[in-house]
Amino acid sequence: MNNRKRAGFITALLGIVGFMALFNSGSPTPILNWPVETYMGLAFTIGWLSNMPNWLAYVLAAVVLMLMIVGFYKIGGWTYGLITNKR
Repeated sequence: MNNRKRAGFITALLGIVGFMALFNSGSPTPILNWPVETYMGLAFTIGWLSNMPNWLAYVLAAVVLMLMIVGFYKIGGWTYGLITNKR
């Protein structure tokens, strides 16, 4: 694993933890339950703001979380490439 991939992985990890902290701020939920609460809260928000079936809201919530992780990974790798001038 090269440094660019490590930077992307660390950025993805910090980004998703930051999103979970933002989504669960003010909640008395233990930190170990934050991933499930984030997923359920995101599915509820998608289902509440749109008129779609529950199963589709859960699928879209999972897709959104996966796209966020991939996006944070790409941003981290891209930023590392900019800093080190390696393309």
